[in-house]
Amino acid sequence: MIRKLIRRVLELPGGRTRKGIKPKIYPVTQHGVHRDRLSFAALKVTSRLQEAGFQAYVVGGAVRDLMLGVEPKDFDVATNATPEEVHHLFRRSRIIGRRFKIVHVMVGPETIEVTTFRGGEVGNKNETGRIMTDNSYGSQEEDAHRRDFTVNALFYDPSDESVIDYHHGVKDLQARKLVMIGQPARRYQEDPVRMLRAVRLAAKLGFDIDESTQKPIRSHAHLLKNEPPARLFDELLKLLHSGHGYQCLKKLTDEGLSHGNFPLLAAVMDEPGSEAFVKLALDSTDARIRADKPVSVGFLLATLLWHQVYNRWQQRIAQGEKPVGALMAAMSDVEALQDNDFAIPRRFSTTMREIWMLQPRFENRSGQRPFRFLEQPRFRAAYDFLALRAEVGEVERELVDWWTRFQSVNDEARLDMIASVRDDAPKGGAQRKRRRRRKKTGDGAGEAA
Repeated sequence: MIRKLIRRVLELPGGRTRKGIKPKIYPVTQHGVHRDRLSFAALKVTSRLQEAGFQAYVVGGAVRDLMLGVEPKDFDVATNATPEEVHHLFRRSRIIGRRFKIVHVMVGPETIEVTTFRGGEVGNKNETGRIMTDNSYGSQEEDAHRRDFTVNALFYDPSDESVIDYHHGVKDLQARKLVMIGQPARRYQEDPVRMLRAVRLAAKLGFDIDESTQKPIRSHAHLLKNEPPARLFDELLKLLHSGHGYQCLKKLTDEGLSHGNFPLLAAVMDEPGSEAFVKLALDSTDARIRADKPVSVGFLLATLLWHQVYNRWQQRIAQGEKPVGALMAAMSDVEALQDNDFAIPRRFSTTMREIWMLQPRFENRSGQRPFRFLEQPRFRAAYDFLALRAEVGEVERELVDWWTRFQSVNDEARLDMIASVRDDAPKGGAQRKRRRRRKKTGDGAGEAA
């Protein structure tokens, strides 16, 4: 009890003492970030809070990105107002969260996440050191100590355009270095997902992970097994949507965070033939994200797990099973493996399955089937998937070219294309004409129909 009291008085999370810590304040002449680079919503939220007598700052990744010359995807605000006070000020807002309450403030189409400064003492922990509840509030200084990395602990004040830095975050930003605030091992125990964030940010920003921050990761990777599968899945999506998806996956493997802890990623990187296909798919996804184009989660998952399905599919065909049945069985095998270790929401797994199931249909280009196939809701996703398969030599490029043209020409030209496929088919195979049956006469003698 006495030890705990001393720790509360003298120490902040991560071993930082409270004595003599003063922030360095950078004026706009030193960092160059003007308030007009903030979104309208971020300016409105901070201004209203300040006009109501509260402190309010843009904080975290938005400040980091602005100083790197990158347009932030979203803006977070930190304040000394309680969640209830924030909610009272903004009509279009709602309080969310159990572990730590935050307020979502809606301004037009944009949502600003507003958090109250967190206190120096963490809330309840479980037996591994994981923070379970954390609704203690404090000062800006305490809040800075509670943040994960120094480059994410910068506060921007729109009223005077200054940047407030408690942990040398600006210097680390300039050195392109990712440094954990406090004692990394303890911070990973408090929240194991911080290890995934370290990898994601390092890959996304092109930063090096500081040696003291990196060293405990491998020995603490097992803590991820205790995290809810849904939370890990959300972190996976952040990795895949970072704009640097493949680098993130490689970095996870290099840091020992995939094998035994992130089964889906381990399966992706270890499956024979998977690496080139996944890299191609993620490079395409990264390009879409950087161009602000939508990305299908179901399609991404289909690419990640495809070679597990494909290899099992081909094995079953080699054993004499029919292609469609073999594919369905292979899909079930792979999904069963993932269900035991990892939760893929049904809304994504349904799309994933449909993309896989449609692949054999591209081989059938006779009669009215191609016309009906074009009307299938998942045709375009399945076609894009087929194009990726052709890029790695899994299917003939001619097949993709045929379907590319089939989509763009009129019905008359489509009929000609189908006839051309029939004419090019080998004689005596599936295209061989069937003999017409003879009708039976009354006395049982056969007669040509």
